[in-house]
Amino acid sequence: MANNALDLLRQTIGIGNAVVYYFARLSRHTDLAFMLRQMQVAMKKVAVFGNAGGGKSTLAARLSEISGLPLYSLDLLQFRDGRYWPSEKDGGRIPHGEYLEMHSELLAKSHWIIDGYGCVASAWERFSAADTLVYIDLPVPTHYWRVTKRLVQGALRNPTGWPENSPVWSSTLDSYRVIWRCHRRLTPRYRQLVADVSSHKHVYHLQSPAQMKAFLASMGREKSI
Repeated sequence: MANNALDLLRQTIGIGNAVVYYFARLSRHTDLAFMLRQMQVAMKKVAVFGNAGGGKSTLAARLSEISGLPLYSLDLLQFRDGRYWPSEKDGGRIPHGEYLEMHSELLAKSHWIIDGYGCVASAWERFSAADTLVYIDLPVPTHYWRVTKRLVQGALRNPTGWPENSPVWSSTLDSYRVIWRCHRRLTPRYRQLVADVSSHKHVYHLQSPAQMKAFLASMGREKSI
């Protein structure tokens, strides 16, 4: 029974824990429901990643609220005091060597949610150290639409996870350029990564806004049990 439940869990985990939990309750697979709750208990080091404009920072912030795990946003940490300084070179971005040292110190902590990219080397180091991978992999047009929506909202408030005083217009243009480049170069590697490690890490491959909502809803329900 336990092996069948584990197989069912692995087959459905990509579409969100809410679905797994629902069928576990519906079919009275109490051992499967228990296993699903245990996954959240075991979740200590979480890497949230994906293409630009996917809602990574918003999801990571909500997951931090639900789980109680500390959140570290790389987009914030790469700028001095978490702020964009227009009068300084690169807006006050810290030197790359300093970033790598800070990143290594974060990975050495016992509990974390880390949202963002950084660079290829640090990203794959982070994926290796994490026990849980949350990969947001939306259709490319959805990423473009969300970046555009973020531009409009940025006129009123700083986007979630961005350094304070960020230049929203130029950053949005950068995001437009990044989306297709990431889709061509990194998306195939991300998809292969989550497929390769799904047998020994908790993997959430979220492919629509609905799945993102279901994932957070399931985490909230498990927390309350």
